Amino acid sequence: MTIRLVTFDALHTLVAPRLPIYVQYSQTFAPYLGVLEPGLLKQSFKIALTQVQKENPAYKGSSGAHGWWREVIKRTAIGAGANPQAVDSSLPKIVPSLMERFSSRQGYKLFHDSLSVLRRLHQMNIYTALISNTDTRMLSVLKDLEIAPYLDSIILSEAVGIEKPDAKLFQLALGFSMQSASVPMEMQDSVHVGDELESDYHGARAAGMHALLLRRAGPEGDGERKEEGENLEGVQVVNDLWGVVKWVEQQST
Repeated sequence: MTIRLVTFDALHTLVAPRLPIYVQYSQTFAPYLGVLEPGLLKQSFKIALTQVQKENPAYKGSSGAHGWWREVIKRTAIGAGANPQAVDSSLPKIVPSLMERFSSRQGYKLFHDSLSVLRRLHQMNIYTALISNTDTRMLSVLKDLEIAPYLDSIILSEAVGIEKPDAKLFQLALGFSMQSASVPMEMQDSVHVGDELESDYHGARAAGMHALLLRRAGPEGDGERKEEGENLEGVQVVNDLWGVVKWVEQQST
């Protein structure tokens, strides 16, 4: 077996928040809403994000990603104890500030191994792609972090209207890669790498791809999507992106 395509998740796989998201929210909220308790803010953001994802998957809605994130931001602030009237009056300033912040290297950074591993895969003549349940600002982030040229295709949920674990998203990545390579590929010729057990690992496996679940050691792994009581029996796990390169090499021996 030879792997010809490696696809990656974005957040907590190739890129990470420059500071924890709740810290960056706190910094942006403070001039308008005062300092909110960090623990409450962290919990409130997670709840708000989960709620809005369920209500409007793939950033669907009349006002697109901007309105989607406006609702997350509003619920986060109020859930952390901010005055609702103060939140409503401040949103016209808070929302654009956060949207801009998370559109560039101001809000995100690369993991230490992201660029070097993508370069190595290209040296091995392996195609690479990004499959992310993010809005289209992620493309600006990848360009600003100078990693976009090392991804042969970039597929973002807002742009295509579907989210992982939908098999169509993984099939799109294979289709775009075949166009770039001008040669046929099958799903079993590819492997997907990400930090979410259901969306990334099981989603890719159900689509017919190989899959690797990323579990970084130490603080770098703090932001990964780890659900309480998750069952990793039989799941192939790597502890960094160089583990992906090693796994790909082993498939050719």
